[in-house]
Amino acid sequence: MEDAAQSVGIGPATLRRWQKEPEFQAIYRAAKWAAYSQSVGRLHQMSAAAVSTLGKVMVDPSTPAAVKVRAADSILNHTIKAIETENLEARLTELERSAEATKNDERRR
Repeated sequence: MEDAAQSVGIGPATLRRWQKEPEFQAIYRAAKWAAYSQSVGRLHQMSAAAVSTLGKVMVDPSTPAAVKVRAADSILNHTIKAIETENLEARLTELERSAEATKNDERRR
C-alpha cells in the first residue's frame, strides 16, 4: 500500500482514508474491471492459437500417448464449459426478458 500511495504522491494514511469512500471504491472497481477486461480480451485473441496448439499436439504421431490424452481431455473440457456457458447465457437472457415482460404487464394494470 505504501508503494501504491507513493507512486501517486500521497501518504499511506490518505490512501487508506480514500479507500473507505464509496466514490473512490466505485472508481477503483471500474479501473480494476477495465484492466481485467483487457486481459480477457487478450485471452480471446489467443484462444484460437491455443486450440490449434492443442489440436496439433493431439494429432502429432510423435507426441506421447499420455500427452495426446491430456490435450484431448483439455479440448473436451473447454468445449463442454463453453457449451454450458452459452446455455446459461441463453437461459439468463430468457429469464431477464420474462421478468421485464412481467414488469411491463404489471405497469399496464
